[in-house]
Amino acid sequence: MTYLELFISFFKIGLFSFGGGYAAMPLIQDQVVTAHQWLSMPEFTDLVTISQMTPGPIAINSATFVGIKIAGIPGALAATLGCILPSCVIVMLIAKLYLKYRNMDLLQGVLGSLRPAVVAMIASAGVSILFTAFWGSMEQLSLSGTDWGLVFIFVVCVVFLKKGRMNPVLVMVLAGVAKTGLALAGF
Repeated sequence: MTYLELFISFFKIGLFSFGGGYAAMPLIQDQVVTAHQWLSMPEFTDLVTISQMTPGPIAINSATFVGIKIAGIPGALAATLGCILPSCVIVMLIAKLYLKYRNMDLLQGVLGSLRPAVVAMIASAGVSILFTAFWGSMEQLSLSGTDWGLVFIFVVCVVFLKKGRMNPVLVMVLAGVAKTGLALAGF
């Protein structure tokens, strides 16, 4: 039954995660943290970090990670298959339809109307992750409960990425080194 639950949960994620990996994060969070409670919110934040650091799409990396944690290798296979199956079928159908009807105004209108929803989903995932990183959870939101070391690392990383145009991989490594340094120093 666990394999079927993993397959169905990640099938839903694969079926409704329009807009790429970041847009899938609220769906993954809903299934993995809220609906099935396979991961806590801090574990989910770790999952996002690990999914970013490993090659491949976020949703597939998440499915594999959760599947292994819940039911080992067979669970990873069930979750990953559930995640990629809808995309494979939908992309084949859409490619066929898009090539046939790509100049239609109605199709361009539908695609244009999906963009704001995708941006909202990405923003929702980002805000949830930010709250978990700085305060641990939405319930612990207070100035005294803020992890100022992580806020500082976040601000420095944003500056490095936007103003310094540094390589994101290098910024991630530097953030990891900075957090390790803060932990060793007792912060």
